[in-house]
Amino acid sequence: MSVEVCEVEFGQNTITFDLVRRERKTLSISVHPDLAVEVFAPIDATFDKIAEKVRKRAPWIQKQLKYFAQFQPRTPKRSYVAGETHLYLGRQYKLKVAPHIQNSVKMFRGQIMVNSTKPRSKEHTRELVRDWMLKRARIKFAERLEICRGRFADPEAVVPTGLVIRDLSQRWGSMTARGNLVLNRSLIGAATDSIDYVITHELCHIEHPHHGTAFFEHLGRVMPDWERRKTKLERQLA
Repeated sequence: MSVEVCEVEFGQNTITFDLVRRERKTLSISVHPDLAVEVFAPIDATFDKIAEKVRKRAPWIQKQLKYFAQFQPRTPKRSYVAGETHLYLGRQYKLKVAPHIQNSVKMFRGQIMVNSTKPRSKEHTRELVRDWMLKRARIKFAERLEICRGRFADPEAVVPTGLVIRDLSQRWGSMTARGNLVLNRSLIGAATDSIDYVITHELCHIEHPHHGTAFFEHLGRVMPDWERRKTKLERQLA
């Protein structure tokens, strides 16, 4: 059995899903309350056939995603103007923008201080803040990855091939078939214990690629309070 993260275009939308190959004759699709989509396919099924099936079921998939999404609170879209707040490691920080001959971003007395050569440009401020958040995410996620590996009986058995940080529309993280740990860049806004939940969840996928009983038993042993952490994450960032 193998698992890989795949994408299929449908109109103006992209459907991201976990492709799970098993010894089976038919293909099935599941949509979970955490907005994860799983496609279970025969080992010898071609991707073209799988993509065709996903596109055919796309209206149903989107309907299910929309249904589950209504139960998740929404964080207001950021405008990147002075005075609004932004989450960083679970705390709210007020954004302050000041004119300057050089661009820079730093934390200062409970604020995210942006020195900008274009202080009136919201798009420029957005780019500066997102770049800064990404740099912080690379450092913090790498630190938490090492700590989370220490939770396992054999830390050397849960070493991902690499750590990838990118925008994900429907999930907080994933473990690719090649062993890359992919984390949503927005996760840097979550509290540390919630970040640890996502990383630990994905590390469990190294041994258990799918969300079966064995997976959740393993996760429960490694992180007994994972459900509390998951709920906290969804309430804070969803």
